[in-house]
Amino acid sequence: MGIGSVALSWLLNQDQAHANPAVTRPDLKQPALEKQQFDLAVKPTHHPPRAKAMISMFMQGGPSHLDMFDPKPMLQKYDGKKFPGDIKYDNAAQASSKVLGSPWNFSKHGECGMELSELVPGLSEVVDDIVLMRSMHTSVNNHGQSIYAMHSGRILPGRPTLGSWLTYGLGSESENLPAYIAMVDPGGAPVLGVDNWTNGWLPSLYQGTVIRPKEPRILNLNAPPHLSGKAQEKYLDFLGNLNQRHLNQHPGEDDLSARIASYELAAKMQSAAAEALDLSKETKATQAMYGIDVPASAEFGKRCLISRRLIERGVRFVQIMTGNQTWDHHTSMRTSLPSACKRVDVPAAGLVKDLKQRGLLDETLVHWGGEMGRLPVIQNDAGVAKQGRDHNTYGFSMWLAGGGLKGGMTYGETDDFGHHAIKDKVSQSDYHATLMHLFGLDAERLTFTRNGAPQTLIDGQENRVVKEIIA
Repeated sequence: MGIGSVALSWLLNQDQAHANPAVTRPDLKQPALEKQQFDLAVKPTHHPPRAKAMISMFMQGGPSHLDMFDPKPMLQKYDGKKFPGDIKYDNAAQASSKVLGSPWNFSKHGECGMELSELVPGLSEVVDDIVLMRSMHTSVNNHGQSIYAMHSGRILPGRPTLGSWLTYGLGSESENLPAYIAMVDPGGAPVLGVDNWTNGWLPSLYQGTVIRPKEPRILNLNAPPHLSGKAQEKYLDFLGNLNQRHLNQHPGEDDLSARIASYELAAKMQSAAAEALDLSKETKATQAMYGIDVPASAEFGKRCLISRRLIERGVRFVQIMTGNQTWDHHTSMRTSLPSACKRVDVPAAGLVKDLKQRGLLDETLVHWGGEMGRLPVIQNDAGVAKQGRDHNTYGFSMWLAGGGLKGGMTYGETDDFGHHAIKDKVSQSDYHATLMHLFGLDAERLTFTRNGAPQTLIDGQENRVVKEIIA
């Protein structure tokens, strides 16, 4: 519609004026300029990458590692008895000191013999392709702060999320789709809402684009009938002329340049997004692999399948969110936890299987996990049917697959009751440093200058790349 030529003219004008390219990666020792230029062009990495794209299935609320991933015989031995030690409750009013043994059985699976509970039969089929990390911790016992820690490195709001850092540091391999996509749950936005995919103080070009769980999945993607065709073309030409005039008067306006890029992308998305989101051409066998043929898992399965289609088309980072407090089982855990597992277990495993059979798993990093786990004691001790577990950010589990990682491996340990991580502990900074390393980036060298100082995802915190899990 003419928007591309407007942007190109401006970029050429900038090149002519400055003679040298602008710096978005000062760590690569490019010439420094007063004004940076931001785009989604593919960027060089610090070292050869193992991963090219990431799909993160974020289980907001705190899945119970003790009932799914981290078997503890001592829980069964002390079931109903007083917990033999100190424990920190988040909700003291409903707290109990009685140990809660898991109601579900654990067994070994795969060639690796990984122990999982009967709640995740789908995952048990792909254990030889995953790394199960049992020693995660953020050590701040609340949803909001722990979500911030897992997404953006610190417990405070306002910072860019992992997806924003990756798109800032790497750019995008798609010219027709957003680089960073967030897929929200039909049950509602997660705790903290848009903060889960915010660009923070990075340019708005790196914010996540929301795809809705129902049609229309992207609002306002297509023009209404009376504005389509020639009418839209003339409107965008007029808009392009206004933008060009403004850019000539104010060269180097990052927000305006990002806005122009968004307009250009929106025009391309009118056909590309519709095709990427269309599952009608996927075979019945593929849809069954994702659990789309089962009512309980159909919705989440569709989002997982769409995520595979998106990364196939060059999208860098896809975030699949569960709804507000879906996994926050303070009460009635014996019914609510199996229900949550049935929604996501088969689709998540299907995603790993599908990526592997298409040759995409080696370069696609898959993540499944939340911001915390649960405590080993009873919360809401008002009868077996009402029992639940309180928050625990001192030791919890999540799993990863693909993208240069080993398969069939468990890493780290919690104590005998699953309360604290005690061996090979992995903080959010270790997690982020490891992910960035897999993408060919040094998390402390990828910087953004803000208020005259270089900022990073790690933000000066102690960190290490967990090399033991890398193939």
